Amino acid sequence: MKMADYTPMWHSLGLDVEAHDGLLRVLGDAYKDIYLSQENRPERMDYFDFVISEIHGLRIQELMEARRDGRRVFGSFCLYVPEELILAADGISVGLCAGADVGTEAAEKVLPRNTCALIKSFFGFKLSALCPYIEACDLVVGETTCDGKTKAYELFNDYKSTFVIEVPHMRTSAGRQLWRSEIERLAAKIEHVSGREITADGLRKGVWIVNEKRRALHRLNALRRSNPVPISGRDALLINQIQFYDDPVRFASKVNALCDELDERVQSGVGVAPADALRVLVSGCPMAAPNWKLPFIIEKNGAVIVGEESCVGERGTRHLVDDDGATVAEILDRVAERYLRTDCAVFTPNPERLDHIAEMVRSYGAVGVVHYALQFCAPYTIEAASVERALGHERIPLLKLETDYSAQDVPQLETRVQAFLEILKR
Repeated sequence: MKMADYTPMWHSLGLDVEAHDGLLRVLGDAYKDIYLSQENRPERMDYFDFVISEIHGLRIQELMEARRDGRRVFGSFCLYVPEELILAADGISVGLCAGADVGTEAAEKVLPRNTCALIKSFFGFKLSALCPYIEACDLVVGETTCDGKTKAYELFNDYKSTFVIEVPHMRTSAGRQLWRSEIERLAAKIEHVSGREITADGLRKGVWIVNEKRRALHRLNALRRSNPVPISGRDALLINQIQFYDDPVRFASKVNALCDELDERVQSGVGVAPADALRVLVSGCPMAAPNWKLPFIIEKNGAVIVGEESCVGERGTRHLVDDDGATVAEILDRVAERYLRTDCAVFTPNPERLDHIAEMVRSYGAVGVVHYALQFCAPYTIEAASVERALGHERIPLLKLETDYSAQDVPQLETRVQAFLEILKR
């Protein structure tokens, strides 16, 4: 199917269309090598391939049409921004561009060079006029999940209207009160931007939609526990990335349709890797699209990724919002409680995450863990020591890697991954 001509729309959004065309060509070639080259992929991955092929086209067109109909678009870089609140005001929640080595030179004119790749990436996308999602949204919602992002949002507000919520770093009673008040403050901001009141009925609908999306991903995760594994880690990561861009109801339907096919594959003993392939868990920083290099390296060297302990993975989806609230205040209580259970490395102490990693190793039948951290990401690079100690007590092998979004360290990463897989084989 030939892609429609979205050039007029991109021009209207103020994109650098020539540079944007070049970016799409590069990413398209990478996608072919990393994803379309896989053998024995599930047929219903074709929907997710289509989403990627139109991720800067048809989906942006949908957002622009929604805005013309009076709906408002809210962009974010983190799952601590509750989609339930946005849906309750008939808004649309989208992730923003932040997973590629793009616009680094422009970003480093504003930011220090030793800033983490994710922050430099979203600045680079904006300053280089390459992200239609940033331009199509009415408000960027930031969060204080690390010092770098906290200060970066202060600067980002100079380029795009940005509203920041404070995430507490300790689960104390004071931290819980702060977080609950921030949820209410965000709800008020969403109401102001959208011009629509958040009601109990609207919140219940939003909670139901997002819970259904998470249930579909729970089903996908459960199927990945099978041996042989019916879907690659690359494809599972891709699905988790797409959840931040696609319409949530449509997305849940397509994930469930894929799971129907995976159910059949499991019953027939069909897998994407041999039954004796090394089963690996990836843990650590979120992998924003199109950050695919590490999963590609791991799986092209014969292992199979069976789970991700990540915000773009099980950490971000495993908890549901309790749906028993009757009033706006009660439902906001449930939303606040659910999001504070997310065991991001920003929290201290954070034993829940250590327990979760070990539990995932057991439930997914993994034989080793690759701990992935972006360079200069203090929460995850520092917490890696606690992860290593906790897994060492349970005799679970761990490989700690620090990287960025460039391709320069691919040979070094591949050498280290190959050596780790040899250890797992022995």
